[in-house]
Amino acid sequence: MKPLMLSVLIAGSVLLGLAAHSRGQSPTQPPEAVTGFDGQSNGFSDPDRRKADQNFFEEVEDIAPDGLGPLYNAQSCRECHQTPVTGAASQVTELRVGHLDSHGQFQNPQIPIHHGAEIVKDRTLVNDRAICPEIQERVPETETVRTTRITTNTLGDGYVEAIADQTLLTIRKEQCRASHGKICGQAIKVLVPESEGKDRIGRFGWKDQHASLLAFAADAYLNEMGITSSLQKTEVTAICNPPVSTTVPNTDPAKITEPNSLPDPTDNNLEDIDHFASFMRSLKAPARDETAAATPEAKQGAQLFAKIGCGSCHVETIVTGKSPAAPGGPGLHPDALENRTIHPFSDFLLHNVGTGDGIPVALVEHFGRERVERRMRELAASRAAETSERQKGKTEDECSESYQSAVLEGEKHPDLLRDTLCARNKVRTAPLWGLRLRSRLMHDGASVELGDAIRRHQGEAEKATERFSKLKPAEQKALLAFLQSL
Repeated sequence: MKPLMLSVLIAGSVLLGLAAHSRGQSPTQPPEAVTGFDGQSNGFSDPDRRKADQNFFEEVEDIAPDGLGPLYNAQSCRECHQTPVTGAASQVTELRVGHLDSHGQFQNPQIPIHHGAEIVKDRTLVNDRAICPEIQERVPETETVRTTRITTNTLGDGYVEAIADQTLLTIRKEQCRASHGKICGQAIKVLVPESEGKDRIGRFGWKDQHASLLAFAADAYLNEMGITSSLQKTEVTAICNPPVSTTVPNTDPAKITEPNSLPDPTDNNLEDIDHFASFMRSLKAPARDETAAATPEAKQGAQLFAKIGCGSCHVETIVTGKSPAAPGGPGLHPDALENRTIHPFSDFLLHNVGTGDGIPVALVEHFGRERVERRMRELAASRAAETSERQKGKTEDECSESYQSAVLEGEKHPDLLRDTLCARNKVRTAPLWGLRLRSRLMHDGASVELGDAIRRHQGEAEKATERFSKLKPAEQKALLAFLQSL
């Protein structure tokens, strides 16, 4: 029997429904995305460009001349993305903290460094490493909301970036309709820093804080390695930075343009983050273990996975749209990512499944202060009319499904701060492709076996978890066998 699944097909318009799925290519089905763990390009980049991009992704950064730190977690992208190939996931986690105020509202932490002379704020990330001892971050006892988040997989992310916003919104609408409002993923329109004034549905990071791989790369370069770029121009702290060049007087040490941030005239004026993004776009999607998937047990498990409702959020099949990387550049072919059938087992939306850490997206950390303040000023004017309505007593729950739907449909004004706060206890549906390669599961990496990870699902996933618990032991074993084939 063919497993029941939630699929998305694009053919002029977006069609969403429950359909039987076969790995065989139908005449009308868009071609399958390229999969594998051979470290080769998926067609997005030519071999020479791919090699150059990978060299940048694997480069071990240093304080000089690269600009590592002052605060950082890793010295290369590969340090956190390498199992089983460069660009994949790892067991590496990051620490995030904060506290609740007297009204129960989350507040970003205030972490003193340099013997209390400076306070690191406007971010929830706590870096584990520093280039000098006096600025090593330590969590104060007042920051009582604490969690770890495990490294996400970037394999196949070029295809994910190419998913049309409307496709994700259609998935959201259909799952909400099919569940009678019990399962409704939240889609957040986030800033696209390289395209000022443009918003797009977030899909990268545990909180869907980014919609583009270039922004994702710039975020990690600053916050994980402490290196600035054209999209993230300001250091977290200037303490311990190398001395400012005497040839650049009156330069703010926190805004030093580091060597890796400069467009290279000998390299088509590319920055490091351009190479990072191109490398991630070139990564093949995780390949399935076809031998394991072909066993009767795994086939039965696939049917049970759909039957108990896991596929409502872990959407098996999606068809990509136009890649934001177009028109590309020397050695790049964005069309290789477009109109491709992928099997991520994710809707890339935010859900409350009972495991949320209560920590919202710290906007300044991920997008930069100047960009966030500019957006807040724009939103303040556009929301004036709504504020007037609230003052008349016409109040609404702005985190409700109906209100969020109105925002996405253009009936209400978007508000990035509000929408991220509404999602503080939600996490992105983890894509299950490549699941068998992970030794630690869930957003916090706290589960080490699949059964425990399933049982931790509550909230919107509560009914699916209950159905799993009611399966016979042999059926549970079959479902786990299916997951272990992904």
